[in-house]
Amino acid sequence: MTGELPLDPGQFLGIPIALVGALFLSAGAQLQHRGVNRVDGASSASGGLGLGQLRMLVSRPSWVVGTLMLGLAIVFQLAALVPSTLAMVQPLGALSLVVTAIVNSRVSGVALNRLSIVAICLCIGGIGLFVSVTAVTTRNTNVSDRALDGILLILAVVVALAAALFVTLRHRFTAIYYVVGAGLLYGFVATLAKVVIARTVQHNPSWLLVLCVVGILVAVTAGAYFVQNAYASGPPDLVIAGLTVIDPIVAVTIGLVILREAAESPLWAVALYVLSGLIAICGVFLLARHHPQIHEPATPRRDP
Repeated sequence: MTGELPLDPGQFLGIPIALVGALFLSAGAQLQHRGVNRVDGASSASGGLGLGQLRMLVSRPSWVVGTLMLGLAIVFQLAALVPSTLAMVQPLGALSLVVTAIVNSRVSGVALNRLSIVAICLCIGGIGLFVSVTAVTTRNTNVSDRALDGILLILAVVVALAAALFVTLRHRFTAIYYVVGAGLLYGFVATLAKVVIARTVQHNPSWLLVLCVVGILVAVTAGAYFVQNAYASGPPDLVIAGLTVIDPIVAVTIGLVILREAAESPLWAVALYVLSGLIAICGVFLLARHHPQIHEPATPRRDP
């Protein structure tokens, strides 16, 4: 029947896996932020963290544990992409912002205000609606070489632009610039990882997969450096808020437009994609703007 989509119940398996990954992302981000801010001169670093400061991070227990947790978050995210589409599981990472806000409130002793609670409800409602719609209207597709060429070309442009801006304007960079850069790069990491997984499952190897792996390594390295600088110049709430908005927007847009995961979606589903996405994005930005920990000094526990 025209307009009817084949529904694979196995696609739902990625949702709980992605939720576990979001929890590790939240915990890892908080610990990494604490470790970065224990490094001498990190908070006042102009033009980015130096090699000496990056080496000092390895000696911070909180940063090391946080890095391990972020590694686990990546593992769970990649595992979620095996049965599910990008559009279904990638937005679930925004739940890490909700967890971060609640945990930070407990640790700092600063209670969530009314606007923060409203923002959390918008995040949960928007994400819940988005995932519900994508779960029944998107499906995994075969990735063509042409589509893969397009993704790699766009990534090359993004990396070149990010490098040029960093070299020329890094002394003017604030946390939001680093967050935007990291979010763009991590969105491509998720997309390329999905392509590698799909090609492997389909037993369709090619030399383009080598370029995908190289692209993933470059994007992860540059994105991780941007994130550490964002931690050094801004609160963890801002970092998580930016990443959980920009990363999914980039990955889901590529998944829907280039990988055509929603090629057979009806018009009403497309409208709900936009509406639910806007609701979640509004909630994220509202929480990032009005979370009380951003305006009141926190008293985090000392890192050993």
